[in-house]
Amino acid sequence: MSTRNVRLDEDVYERIKSEKRPNETFSETVERLIGGASLLDLAEILSDEKADEFRRAIDESDGAGTREVDELVDRFGGDDDT
Repeated sequence: MSTRNVRLDEDVYERIKSEKRPNETFSETVERLIGGASLLDLAEILSDEKADEFRRAIDESDGAGTREVDELVDRFGGDDDT
């Protein structure tokens, strides 16, 4: 793996250093602090058609859940006007 030199302001360096764990390299600390994949990394993974299919499935699931709650309210004599 190649390495790079990076300039940091002293205060930024000290903040990173204060987050560094024992037995952790500086690179590992930075990687941990910036996190894993960004949501932007997920862009274009799904085709528009697949994304629409997922949206429809979620909407159908939401609708089914609402119907089930309504059925339970009716079954146990709930009053919608309360």
